[in-house]
Amino acid sequence: MGVALGSGSARGWSHIGVIKALQRAGIAPAVVSGTSVGAVVGAAYAAGKLEGFERWVRKLTRRKILAYLDVGLVTGGFIEGRRLAQVFLDNFGDVGFDELELPFAAVATELYSGQERWLRSGSVVEALRASVALPGLFTPAKVHGDLLVDGGLVNPVPVSLCYAMGAEVVIGVNLNGDLVGRHIRHQRSQTAEPPEPPDDVADEPTDDTWAGMLDRLSDGLKSRASDFVAQFRQGEKLPGMFDVMATSLNIMQDRITRSRMAGDPPDVVLSPRLSHIALLEFDRAGEAIAEGEACVERMLPALRYAAGLE
Repeated sequence: MGVALGSGSARGWSHIGVIKALQRAGIAPAVVSGTSVGAVVGAAYAAGKLEGFERWVRKLTRRKILAYLDVGLVTGGFIEGRRLAQVFLDNFGDVGFDELELPFAAVATELYSGQERWLRSGSVVEALRASVALPGLFTPAKVHGDLLVDGGLVNPVPVSLCYAMGAEVVIGVNLNGDLVGRHIRHQRSQTAEPPEPPDDVADEPTDDTWAGMLDRLSDGLKSRASDFVAQFRQGEKLPGMFDVMATSLNIMQDRITRSRMAGDPPDVVLSPRLSHIALLEFDRAGEAIAEGEACVERMLPALRYAAGLE
């Protein structure tokens, strides 16, 4: 059995809950493909490091997330991505695909040709950096001489890749299925769980923190950075540049996903209900993971049937 983990930025932490719930149900995917954040979680699972990775994501706060983002004077993207690559190294080590415990592949897109690239050899960290390179946000990644960007542009839920890797039964996890037509709220739900761990509350950035960060940037970057950090503030009512970009990508990826899965349908589609989590809210891991688990519970009869357990 294989699992195809889709793109969806911060909503991607729900993949952790999906995999955990599948394992509890006696359904352990033996082949893994992933796009963007799905590739990150898929690599953690294929490397046998999902438990430790979950502990790390549950401790993320908005301040910590900002610390991982290296704003640079580049034209290819707002974030250079060197610190993000270091995060991958810290979590997975400098491993190759052939060193993973399970067959795994990531999807990226060639920038100039628009062709889909299946990354199945070489450095896992290089592949992940390419697969998550959201256009406009992250600079493209150079892999084997080619400039690669986010795989969600061509294959948001890589079911076809999972079949190509030998899986006879495939579970597809679509993170964008309930987003189109809904407004992604910036203001956090009153029922949202508190940050984990509790002492991280004191680590939340204040207005003074934002002002200090902006003062350290050049004048040419301040206008773009102001819009970027606004995504981490509560109570913003008007959409900023990144909100518009995120919503547009949601529409695009939803349409591409529907088209791709019509040609290569998975045996079971899991669609976590994540419209309340916005593009950059990576500090809401607890909510996303819980919904990933709940989604599996809702679809358990179909999953057991597809896995041959009933």
